[in-house]
Amino acid sequence: MNHTSPAPVAQVPRTTPPAAGGRTARPAGGQRIAELLQRQGVLAVLLTVVTVASFIYPTFATLDNARGVTVQASFLAVVALGMTMVIITGGIDLSVGSVFALGGVLAAWASQWGFLAALSVPLVVCAAIGLLNGLLVARAGMAPFIVTLATLLGARGLLLAFTDEGATTYLVPKDSAFADLGQGSVQGFGYPVLIALALFGIGGLLLQRTSFGQTLFAVGGSSDAATLMGLPVARTKILVYLLSGLLAGLAGALNAARLSSGVTIVGVGMELDAISAVVIGGTLLIGGAGSISGTLWGVLLLQVIQNLINQIGGLNSSYQSVVSGGFLIVVVVAQRYLSRSRRST
Repeated sequence: MNHTSPAPVAQVPRTTPPAAGGRTARPAGGQRIAELLQRQGVLAVLLTVVTVASFIYPTFATLDNARGVTVQASFLAVVALGMTMVIITGGIDLSVGSVFALGGVLAAWASQWGFLAALSVPLVVCAAIGLLNGLLVARAGMAPFIVTLATLLGARGLLLAFTDEGATTYLVPKDSAFADLGQGSVQGFGYPVLIALALFGIGGLLLQRTSFGQTLFAVGGSSDAATLMGLPVARTKILVYLLSGLLAGLAGALNAARLSSGVTIVGVGMELDAISAVVIGGTLLIGGAGSISGTLWGVLLLQVIQNLINQIGGLNSSYQSVVSGGFLIVVVVAQRYLSRSRRST
């Protein structure tokens, strides 16, 4: 499922000169190492942190703790999946935190009419917000940062208006099928975890095995060149923003099912966590390169760090932001160094 984009379609591939006899020489050792670090670096860090923590904290390496970590990570993972596709195209979506919260409230409100209503209402509304983002970015030519910042504020405002400034809390009926979607489990691992894994599997196949996935990388590498090649640039950008809104709404609905209510204060800063996970996972902020599996490892790394902070009694959860910010700076610097190394070999 791990995938790193080839060089943008319209650019000259960075390959080594043909060897004698017309064969293409293998990439230099430094280039292979740089590519491997970009693809698997976050997984190596995750495994190292988990191994060290398992020796230091006995309660960390338990099945119950693993179940808790994965459930907490599943909601951010679904949001980060959509963010990955947006960033690969060279865009950004700052609205996902507010859309996540709005989706949860809409799902709790609609759950009184049954399972299908509880899922379809937030998905339709949140997908519409994503579609609006895509149309403004792709058709109107507006900057993704400005567009999604506006919808971040708009979605949060709609949420407050719908809940009377947060005074009204909508509850999910107990013992309903929708509540079971968030609280049920298989072998102790919650349904949200299984749904997130299934979505990541689909996302990986989408990027690796379809022309749509290759178009994402081409658009992120050079939007103008992709247009000259006849690729559907505008349609691709619209679709990735629509998917981002849809997945944020789905994550919000799953969270509401787990909490049995539509909490209005969730999702604040979630867009930054999603961006951090995507970038830590190896996806370039400038677009054109990235992987679905890297995002999954990035999400798990952030959640493991949060769990370790909880294991340390003297630290509060605010330290996660400090650690996450430090990881993000290190990863961005490393990405620049690896990119230079690959160009010089």
